[in-house]
Parts: sequence; structure tokens; C-alpha cells
Amino acid sequence: MSDLSIANNSLKYDDLKHAVETIDREVETLEILKNSFDETLSQALDLLQNAKGRIIVTGMGKSGHIARKMAATFASTGTVSFFVHPAEASHGDLGMIADDDVIIAISYSGESKELSDILMYAKRHNIPLIAITKNPESALGKNSSLVLKLPDNGEACPLGLAPTSSTTATIVLGDVLAVDLMERRGFSAADFRQRHPGGKLGAILCKVADIMHKDKEIPLLKETADMQEALLVMSEKMLGCVGIVDDNGCLTGIITDGDLRRWMSPNLITEKVVNVMTKNPKVIGPEALIVDAVNMMNNTGRGITNLFVVENKKPVGVIHIHDCLKAGVA
Repeated sequence: MSDLSIANNSLKYDDLKHAVETIDREVETLEILKNSFDETLSQALDLLQNAKGRIIVTGMGKSGHIARKMAATFASTGTVSFFVHPAEASHGDLGMIADDDVIIAISYSGESKELSDILMYAKRHNIPLIAITKNPESALGKNSSLVLKLPDNGEACPLGLAPTSSTTATIVLGDVLAVDLMERRGFSAADFRQRHPGGKLGAILCKVADIMHKDKEIPLLKETADMQEALLVMSEKMLGCVGIVDDNGCLTGIITDGDLRRWMSPNLITEKVVNVMTKNPKVIGPEALIVDAVNMMNNTGRGITNLFVVENKKPVGVIHIHDCLKAGVA
């Protein structure tokens, strides 16, 4: 092995070693955070949940980046929130903070001078302020309504200077607050979709009712019909299937293109639909998510391309796998 190869192998070993050390240090900090929670967490959640106004999140530098993420997570999970830059706050943006709001101020040391105007403004207007800091005795800690203490466990940075373990702990603490608030408010997937209508996430959270064919678009026949009628309906509706209903309008079967291929014979058009149909077909409700419909179609053994949508056993719609593709789910 050449000297260069040995050097490269040694370098790779050091890279892996340092990577594991960094992760271990950050996990250690998160373990300390996990074991440090007390009634203060519930008090903070009470303040956030009962706020009549918005949640204002602020911080400087790396804490500011985390504050932006925290505000965005709150906003997307049912808690009206936005970020205020502490420097901009001193030049007019304090007017964005209302008396009914609650402020979350982030500073690992608790001594960020840029936060001083927000602290004074909060005191002057009696606005609750939750401090996230490692030092409850800092200027931030002493001027807050309550303190959510970060672990004082140093940084994963080999110099002990670059925010690493501390920022990870702060992000996780923000997620804890957001998730707990979701649980307290009973925030649902439907609520989530209202705030995420675009992209893949919005598509996944769409309901079957949003894309199903309904009313006159539904291909249906009575059990007394023959296959000639079924072929005409399938050709007219162009969905590759026809649903069969009894005298009460309840779905009892389905005929698909696949059934036609399996039953192909000179006498097919004279057969009664009840002899050809697949009985007790897979169905889904209109309030189900499209992703659930796709999973049902893909996990039936041989796979199916259509699902009838029913309420009280009666068809109210039908979806095709192509509808799911157009919605961006399948």
C-alpha cells in the first residue's frame, strides 16, 4: 500500500471518529435536556396555549435562525407565530408585538445585548416572555416570566466555541413545545393540510372526496342488467369499471376491464352482470386520505386500479389510480 493510500485511510478513520464523537456529544446534551424537564415546561405551554394573540419568537445570530424555524413550526401546526429580528425591533418592529402576544426569546448565554429593547418593551407592556437560555441568572433569565433552561454541557465543536450542541438542544426544545401544543389542541391531519396545501405534502393530505368522480360521472348499473349494458356504461364513463347496486342502491359488486378479459367469450354480452361481477369489492370512505386509497389499491394482492367511494354502503363516488397520479400521490 502506498504512503498516500495509508494517509487517506488514516484521514477517513479520523473523519469517522470525529463524526461519532460529535454525534455522541450532541446526544449527551439531548439526554441532559430530556431529564431536566419539570413543571416549568407545563407552565410555558399554558402561556402559549392561552395566549389571545400571537407567539413572537426572537433571537440573534444562530439563535435567530432557530427562532425562525421555531416560529415556522408553530405556524404550520396551529399556533399563530412569527419571527421578529431583535435589531429590527429596535428600529420600529417593536410595533409588531401586541399586548396579547407571548414572546419566546432565545439566547444561549442570556446576555445578547440586542434583546434588551424587547425585554424592556415586554416589561413595559406586561407581555409574558419565555426565555430559552442556559443561564437563568443572566439578563434574559432575570427579566423573563419563566425560563426553559438549556443544558450547560459545552459544544460539540472541538474549540468549544461554535454553536453545535446548544443549537441542537434549542431546536429540539422548540419541537417539544410545538408537538405538545398540537396534542393539547387536538391538531389533526385535516388541520395540517389546510396549512400545507401545496407540494407533495399537500397532495398526501388530500381526501378522497377531493378527487373522486361523483353524481352522473359514477358508472352504475342495477343487478338486473346484462353485460351489453355494462359494456356501454364502461365505454361512456371511461373509468374502466362499473359498479353494481341492488334495489336499495347498495354496492354489491364491481366489473372491471380485468373481469372482461377473464370472462371473454362469444356469450359475454348476454350474461347477467351478477354472474361476471366481483362481489364485495374493496371500498373506501370519502373522508379517507388519498394516500390510504393508493395503499389499498396497491396492497390487494394483484393490485386494482379503481375504488368505489361509499357511505352507508351506497356509492357516492369512484376514484381511479390515474386520479391519484394527477393529484401527485401515487
